[in-house]
Amino acid sequence: MAEIYISIGSNVDRERHFKNGLAALIDHFPNYKHSNVYESEPVGFNGRNFYNSVFAANTKMGVEEVCKLLKKIERDNGRTPGDKKFSPRTLDLDLLLYDDLICEQPAQLPRDEISKNAFVLLPLSEVGGHVALPTTGESISSLWENYHNPNQKLWKVEL
Repeated sequence: MAEIYISIGSNVDRERHFKNGLAALIDHFPNYKHSNVYESEPVGFNGRNFYNSVFAANTKMGVEEVCKLLKKIERDNGRTPGDKKFSPRTLDLDLLLYDDLICEQPAQLPRDEISKNAFVLLPLSEVGGHVALPTTGESISSLWENYHNPNQKLWKVEL
């Protein structure tokens, strides 16, 4: 069984798409942990605020199968292939960690933005604080404790 961590984000009809994405993940991974949900400003473009969280589960699926499933869930929620990196999203599901796998394909693992974005790191620390990044050995909790970027603000929301 692989331990996986998936970031969830939406800023287009965000409550509906966020809830739909979370429900689809729960359908496929019924034994899970889910962080709090946070609202954050977009990074890299002007637009509506995002809802973000992190979903943790164990799976027998291979990494390629997990990535294909995440893309399917995104498409089922109106995401179109080839969207620009810094643009509005109906649903954005990113595989952050798959056990201690380090790779670039089918996804960058561990995901580079873990240590760069508060909207990823804080919720990841809630459900996977004990996990060490396979690239550095530093724990997610330690990364969050040492994180400082006053430009990235988060607000906890109830959905």
